[in-house]
Amino acid sequence: MNPSTSVLTSQPVSEMEENAWRRTVWRILPLLTICYIFAYLDRINVGIAKLEMSSDLAFSETVYGLGAGIFFVGFFFFQVPSNIALHRFGARRLLAVLLILWAIIAPLTALVTTPFQFYSVRFLLGLTESGFYPGVILYLSLWFPSYRRGKMFALFAAAVPLSGLLGGPLSGWIMTIFHNAYGFTGWQWLFIIQGTPSLLLGILVLWLLPDRIEHAHWLNTDETELLKNRLLEDAVQTSPSEKQVTLSGVLRNGKLWLLTFIYFCLIAGFYTVSFWLPTLVRNAGVEDVFTVGLLTTIPYAAAIVTMMVASRSADKHRERRWHLAIIAIISGAGMVISAVFSDSLWVAMFGLTLGAAGGLSTLPLFWSLPTAFLGGTMAAIGIALINSFGNLAGFVAPYLMGILSDLTHSTLTGMLIISCTLFVGAAAIFLIPGHIVNR
Repeated sequence: MNPSTSVLTSQPVSEMEENAWRRTVWRILPLLTICYIFAYLDRINVGIAKLEMSSDLAFSETVYGLGAGIFFVGFFFFQVPSNIALHRFGARRLLAVLLILWAIIAPLTALVTTPFQFYSVRFLLGLTESGFYPGVILYLSLWFPSYRRGKMFALFAAAVPLSGLLGGPLSGWIMTIFHNAYGFTGWQWLFIIQGTPSLLLGILVLWLLPDRIEHAHWLNTDETELLKNRLLEDAVQTSPSEKQVTLSGVLRNGKLWLLTFIYFCLIAGFYTVSFWLPTLVRNAGVEDVFTVGLLTTIPYAAAIVTMMVASRSADKHRERRWHLAIIAIISGAGMVISAVFSDSLWVAMFGLTLGAAGGLSTLPLFWSLPTAFLGGTMAAIGIALINSFGNLAGFVAPYLMGILSDLTHSTLTGMLIISCTLFVGAAAIFLIPGHIVNR
């Protein structure tokens, strides 16, 4: 966006307004991003832990795939009521409670000894984490107009590759250094240590995070009114009949189901890379756990750059569909390369880097679509609905990968099938009219 004008109003943007937006970003984004880094570390370290946990507990690839994926069954049940609660009662209390709950549940993974226990802890963890991501997406839409959201979503979603960048080597180091300390294996220490910081973060959120712009103590009265007016100018205009939103009304909205299908396709690729990346690196010939952790940082480092560049470009040009489709196609092509050349470490790493960089970059680009035409209660229910059903791909894709890996003793078939979902999702993006989302 040209800093001298407002996208929607074509009015000059004053230095006061830019300073107010800048301070607002620095006050809320770092805390939310750090919280999501620790939430997402669980999805990173379960893939690293698998390298030893599966053999220690005699878990097959199917058991691991089901356990990794069943997280998203728990994810499915709580997102809609969680977002409705956030819309009615505010983000501060809800997000703090979710952080504290998963801080209690995550370390329990260290105590599992049977597949059922593994499934149960993963399900409960998914239940508690389910409201966080869609809650933050809704929360940011209450603070920033649509022409600023692409960048904001990218800054928040940067927590995912940052988790991989930090979590891969950290997880490998913990499993190596703490192995058999005080009677616990390295993978058990991994869950114990990385699950606890969320407790402190939950307290910080309760203390520091304001619910809405009018609660922002860093803004004076004039700045508060100015930013609120910018949001009102950007708000979706609804007819009186649309203001009384019901769940059944949302379920009849065809655009939401199309968006849900697209998100399902994108998430299938995204979580296949996330959960299986360490295994794919090991299959390429790397045995040492710490080295596997180090190599997994390469795709995540590339994802940070790709995510920021793509989101800035989409905001600048006010174009969403082509940006998202091209990134999804790049991700699918990378997965094909990594599958076909899985026996060549550096060619496979090149493919995995494309797959991860593209897959992770689809998230902020995608969420610019529904927030461009949803508002109020429709946004609260719609965002949660899309995230709930779409994230079921996080259950289907890892479980499918596990089954196919056991049946074929290779990840090739699973990776090729999952990559196809990215291509289908990219094509479906163009069923959304450009004038709706390119704002």
